[in-house]
Amino acid sequence: MALSEPEPSVRAPSDRTAVPTEREAQRDAVRRLRLPSTIRERCANITAAVIAGDSPHFTLDASRLGEVARRVARLTLERFPSLHVPYHSRWRHFEAGGVDRKAILNAHFEDRDAVDLARAQIELALVSVLLDAGAGPDWRYQEAASGRRFARSEGLALASFHAFVDGRFSSDLREPCRVDARALERMDALTLGAIFQANEGNPLVGLEGRAVLLRRLGQALRERPKSFGPLGRPGYLYDVLTHPSVSDTVSELPGARVAVQRVGAPHILRALLKAFSGIWPSGQMLGREPVGDVWSHRHAGGDGPDAGRVPFHKLSQWLTYSLVEPFESAGVQVDRLDELTGLPEYRNGGLLLDGGVILPRDPAFSTRVYAVSEPWVIEWRALTVTLLDELAQRVRAELREPRLTLAQVLEGGTWLAGRQLAAELRPGGPPPVRIASDGTVF
Repeated sequence: MALSEPEPSVRAPSDRTAVPTEREAQRDAVRRLRLPSTIRERCANITAAVIAGDSPHFTLDASRLGEVARRVARLTLERFPSLHVPYHSRWRHFEAGGVDRKAILNAHFEDRDAVDLARAQIELALVSVLLDAGAGPDWRYQEAASGRRFARSEGLALASFHAFVDGRFSSDLREPCRVDARALERMDALTLGAIFQANEGNPLVGLEGRAVLLRRLGQALRERPKSFGPLGRPGYLYDVLTHPSVSDTVSELPGARVAVQRVGAPHILRALLKAFSGIWPSGQMLGREPVGDVWSHRHAGGDGPDAGRVPFHKLSQWLTYSLVEPFESAGVQVDRLDELTGLPEYRNGGLLLDGGVILPRDPAFSTRVYAVSEPWVIEWRALTVTLLDELAQRVRAELREPRLTLAQVLEGGTWLAGRQLAAELRPGGPPPVRIASDGTVF
């Protein structure tokens, strides 16, 4: 059986003439803010306002998209001459330095079944992605086995990988390769700093924010034992999604359940947001409901309680992309991947800024430090989401490969092109924008 039904966007009462109560309207609004289609819609509204000249922050030069697309296409062809491009996911960072670290993890599960391995892979991906906000330009991680030093996303990935294999996220060292609520709730900045080799001479941006995020994750897992078991293991997301309730694919209520061999990527995203939206320190709320990476902007549009809100769910979508391989390794196909959006962060957004597509009106923008909640940052991220869809179309045309998914275009890729262009323009390759990050959004 396949989960092929469309994502619910609004409540569907049996009495179509009934007027939704305030509580029902808010629930519908929260559901809307969890849909990739809403991300695209609200970002498109903001982009349209910029194109119309109704932005004090940006203009666009669409004529530059062609050159950016050609750069991404060339890079994709250099890296993947056969155009067999893997998905953009955390698993690519675990391959840093040409080492197959997935095989190291898999060796711990030689005598276990595929589902146990999938749960462990989900747990590794989850903690690693949540720790994958910007590290800052000066931080490095030295891998003991290879002796090599890695920076930025690759360094964060390898630090979290080795911590996972060493049992730093497990409360029972007899079973090191797992994540559980008790271990996460004990996590503090000192412990996390040791995992990441952070110190005064090797500073990691947002260390305390990352520790807070893991503790909040532990609490969220402990509060949902019907989904994540008595130990609060996030790997049981596999079971929730492959044996969903007939009435609700992410329900915690007991009821009839069915086994499925196919799961839609939007369902994975919805399950993550339903379970974990409350962990984000940004504290964005709709009424009494935490909504995560969702921000107010005057051009966002929409109706009802969520009007004027634009969702991004960057880390949650990055995690969704990163969970495709664990599900597929256990024989569960993940479809509808292109319904997810591009990721509005430093490298993709930086590519469009450095490539001259997104033009800040303030020529001194790079000298400022911005807060995540500022309209400037929200507009930049919204433009990034919209323009990545257009850029992907152009890259497919350049490569004459219309079947490339957005996840493959990102990997092929926009993300690395953004990093390379930054290195060409600025010593050390920092992004063009400086964000006051708490370690949980960027």
